Amino acid sequence: MLSNLLKIASISLTILVLPSLVSAQPSFLVAQVNQLELNNLLLAGNKYVESQNYDKALETYAKAADIDDKNSQIFSGIGYVQTLKKNYAEAAKAYQKAVELSPEDPKLQYALGFCLGNLGENLAAAKAYEKAIALEPDNLQNHLGLGVVLVRAKEYDRAVKTYEKIIALAPDNQEAYKIASQILLKQQKYPEAIALLQVAIQQQPGESDLRLRLADALLDQGNLTAGLEALELAQKVAPQNQLIYLQIGNVLYQQGELDRALNEYQWATRLKPDDPAAIEGSGLIHLAQKNYYRAIVDFRRLTELAPTNPVGYHNLGLALKGRNRDEEAIAALEKALTLYKSNGNQTQAEQVTALIGKIHGE
Repeated sequence: MLSNLLKIASISLTILVLPSLVSAQPSFLVAQVNQLELNNLLLAGNKYVESQNYDKALETYAKAADIDDKNSQIFSGIGYVQTLKKNYAEAAKAYQKAVELSPEDPKLQYALGFCLGNLGENLAAAKAYEKAIALEPDNLQNHLGLGVVLVRAKEYDRAVKTYEKIIALAPDNQEAYKIASQILLKQQKYPEAIALLQVAIQQQPGESDLRLRLADALLDQGNLTAGLEALELAQKVAPQNQLIYLQIGNVLYQQGELDRALNEYQWATRLKPDDPAAIEGSGLIHLAQKNYYRAIVDFRRLTELAPTNPVGYHNLGLALKGRNRDEEAIAALEKALTLYKSNGNQTQAEQVTALIGKIHGE
């Protein structure tokens, strides 16, 4: 889509049919000759672009600009080629010149916004996109471009309004719902995020990702019951989505429903056997239930999957201690202690140090 938009903003050529030169005056003849040369240069430039000979295309368009420096399409062509080369600074200069010559062309404003956005000049890009929207308010791409740079610029309130406009123009645009709700959640505007996601789900009931986002919003709000219900509905829509089982397990674990949580973690590991989070969850439940043998198996596997994560070694040490395998427990805890210290986690380091001392009988 972006390529098509930029192409529209690039050279649009029409070979002029020259009138009879029989009675033309010398100055008019010169103008006609210049026009013929200009057309030939533009045709040649387009052919160079089609063959991806961008340097020759730029050279040709520069010659065309020497003949006619008031033609916005020539500078648009230069901007297009520089964009293809990812020379966004040069592209922005060319599109700026084109915009000055044809300020009412929304495609040029869009192209300028795109280049400025790629340069990290997000607020300047936003102005260009806003001008494109003013000229062409129903073009979805203009709004999408504006939304992206406003998020990058952390202009969140303006971004939400932009994505609401995108949703009004394209109610099936799932990405707009996701981004807008994510911004609202970042701002801790939970009711607004939840309301937006509920509308999205009504329109797209089969989209499990939207249901997951709704569950996240409800859980972040502190509503575990409603969050769990949303996750269970998502699970029905996408029964092979391992992440849903993992999240349900986490909620049930928080609620103290250990057997149900364990079942969800086990389903998660069936779908993705090497998921550290699911293995850790299963290990924590086995540890809480004093099933130390299974806890040892889980946490030993966790240390293999995440060897720099001190939590695996810490809990492995606890499980080994539960089986009275003190020497192995101390070795695991000492590894955890080293990792906690390297991470700057002094609180956990002190707890592990005390636990090691307790095993030593100090």
